[in-house]
Amino acid sequence: MKKKYFYLVLMFMPILAMAQVDELNQMERQTDEGNQFSLDSIKTIIPTSKQSLLKDVDVIFNSRMAYNNAFFDGDHTISKFNVDQLRFEIKGQIHEKVYFRFRNRYTREPVPGNLDNISRSVDLAFVSIDVAPRTKFTFGKLCADWGGYEFDFNPIDILAYNDIIEYADNFLVGAGISHALKDGKNSFSLQLLNSRTKTYDEQYGASAPPNIEPSEYPLAAVVNWRGSFFEGKWQTTYSYSFFNEAQGAHMNYIALGNKFTAKNFVLYYDFQYSNEGLDRKGIVSSIISSQYQYAAQDVSYLENWIRAEYLVSPKFNLLMTVMNSNHSWKGNPDPNGSDKLSTSYGLIPTIQFMPFKDFNIKFYLAYTARKYDYTNYAENAFGVKDYTTGLFGFGFIAPLLVL
Repeated sequence: MKKKYFYLVLMFMPILAMAQVDELNQMERQTDEGNQFSLDSIKTIIPTSKQSLLKDVDVIFNSRMAYNNAFFDGDHTISKFNVDQLRFEIKGQIHEKVYFRFRNRYTREPVPGNLDNISRSVDLAFVSIDVAPRTKFTFGKLCADWGGYEFDFNPIDILAYNDIIEYADNFLVGAGISHALKDGKNSFSLQLLNSRTKTYDEQYGASAPPNIEPSEYPLAAVVNWRGSFFEGKWQTTYSYSFFNEAQGAHMNYIALGNKFTAKNFVLYYDFQYSNEGLDRKGIVSSIISSQYQYAAQDVSYLENWIRAEYLVSPKFNLLMTVMNSNHSWKGNPDPNGSDKLSTSYGLIPTIQFMPFKDFNIKFYLAYTARKYDYTNYAENAFGVKDYTTGLFGFGFIAPLLVL
């Protein structure tokens, strides 16, 4: 009896299957019709006169994701998948002479700065206007136009920043003007920005030195020059910045970026120097925190950054980044003390594989090695110790252009 039912089921299975296929086809037709209706609805939502604007607008997901293996003093600590960078960007032309750009970072907490009233997760939110054929005026939340190619790169292409960029407020609210010379080889810019995203009290809190008062004008001025020489084989981006951090406490920052280009080889060299009346980066203050409760005064940071790229073939690129940063406390009150407290080093060998000629996605294999070396004086006076970190990662880098 059971066999009879079994055979009956076998006989009717093709009929049941055909019925299911007909039902699925009907559902697909209904879905397609629904999708068509949805697309038509979207087209009617955007007026025909406005649809032409989309041809001048780009929507980008700047992405870097990887499987990372972390090390501390040579010992493995953790291995995990990680979204290192995810920044949504939309930019374009909305008028013959008006442009806009917005970029939001999803790997940072969206905490509004109480000085500029905008989330720190927002990198860029500005409007740019052509006031003359080679002159632009820009206002909103801007990228500080610092010299140096390390900061000029898309953040997804930098696996680890040197200390000044890593600990600085790089995106600030303000206004700027830029002008390109007729020769097409030189351009200049001037920006007036807030000196930080937070108020003085929020930035320093209990660590604010009692002899320093906040300024009524926490502003910064940034001047930049970009040049091109020898048919573009040597390019420069140099800048000087003045930050009014507090009354009687200022920051002077110099960044000199150089780019040398050959056939399949590119070499970048940045020199950066920051002289700070009040320790804005906080590195020196963290070193001396065991003995001094206040933020350090009269500190300096001096850095070198080198990046070399060699395109072995259209699909393989070799990179090497070498960097160091020196941290000094010129205001050290110890008569027997030393100005220099520490030096950090970085080495990042990288292999990139680019499988598609017409699509900008790069798979990479890299090891980020960092060493933090304290002077004998800093070790004895503040109890700090040398240490190393490492990060071995395999992942991909892509500015995903979706529109």
